[in-house]
Amino acid sequence: MTITTPALLFPAISLLLLAYTNRFLVIAQLIRSLYKQNDENPDMDIRNQILHLRVRIIAIRRMQVAGILSFILCVITMFTIYIEREVIAHLMFGASLILLLASLCFSLYEVQISGQALNLQLKNLENKSEDK
Repeated sequence: MTITTPALLFPAISLLLLAYTNRFLVIAQLIRSLYKQNDENPDMDIRNQILHLRVRIIAIRRMQVAGILSFILCVITMFTIYIEREVIAHLMFGASLILLLASLCFSLYEVQISGQALNLQLKNLENKSEDK
């Protein structure tokens, strides 16, 4: 393994972290908006949406932590290759890949939650249309 091997993950991890941060910011803004709506006009549906979004925020934070740790281990891998500690470099790179995989699994989980929430909202919309 050369020093360029772990460096290949840098762009991928950076883009993932950017996407995760954007998701976090959008959901945080949505929570603030729903919180304000609920504060002005208390509604159990809005409260449930906020609680559901909280689960998504937790998943996104876990995605971010795993991604950042993966990034850190890539840097450590590069350093251990530089100081010619191949065994440690292989272990660090393997751990980095496992953390990247964990980050992607959390991302998949968050996407599933998001899809379920949208389906529930669409069902509610359909039910309201049928009631009219």
